[in-house]
Amino acid sequence: MHEPSIRTSRLVIAAGLAAVILVGGAGFLLGRQTAPGPVPVAPPVVAPAPAPKPPVERLLHRAELVALAREAADAWSTGDALPDGLRRAAGQRFELVLPFGCSGPTGPDERLPMQWGYDDKQETLRISVTPVQWRAVDWGYDAGDARRAEGFWVARPWSSSDRCPERRPPSTPSGTEPITLPGQSLAVAQFLPADADGRIARNGRPLEVVRRVARADFDPSRGFRLRIAGRVDRDPEPVRCVQPGGTEQRPICVIKLRMDEIAIENAANDDILGRWPLANGR
Repeated sequence: MHEPSIRTSRLVIAAGLAAVILVGGAGFLLGRQTAPGPVPVAPPVVAPAPAPKPPVERLLHRAELVALAREAADAWSTGDALPDGLRRAAGQRFELVLPFGCSGPTGPDERLPMQWGYDDKQETLRISVTPVQWRAVDWGYDAGDARRAEGFWVARPWSSSDRCPERRPPSTPSGTEPITLPGQSLAVAQFLPADADGRIARNGRPLEVVRRVARADFDPSRGFRLRIAGRVDRDPEPVRCVQPGGTEQRPICVIKLRMDEIAIENAANDDILGRWPLANGR
């Protein structure tokens, strides 16, 4: 038997290794071609950031306005500057409710800034609201300041309620004089140039309501409401106080406003009896 030489054996081994490598490489290439491709990964969906909500404008009501006047009176009586919070109220929107007519109808010989009467035969309700007129000097401005102001006194400025007060009997013992306040102490008004037309009283006429209303549709004990809407005046001094009687007198203050609308409402059922937009109020 012929024995293979060492050289021949090496050639056979090399040929076998080459065949193995060739077969393995072909299988690898075939596997790459037939294997499924990578699953595409969807990019993450980024939700758009929500649009910022517009800031909600604060609406000042009677309680906040009374508080502003109280702060101003305190600062004025002590000689301090107006608080920063009070100055920041300039330009803010407000809605002020003034109840009136709480004591019943006005007598035939009475003349009040806010009054009402009722004709039972005709079932007719009559309401009249006349703004108060001031000169700038009435509020402590120089005599050369020709501006004027028109507005309303705020009855019971110690109360934040926009309803007629509950009637209580006087608590003063019999035989003594009751203690009464000497006039009003808080007003709301808009200051106008001397030659400007009135924005509330047109041609000097009051705001009037004449309507047929059944007696059962209103309650004299609850009176009526004067609703004023607008903005606190954009003034470095939105509240001004005076003390005509000296330092021992309670300060009398005025909140400077720009009135956009005035309405008269029936306090018994919230019906709007009259509405007057003030186009020039800003």
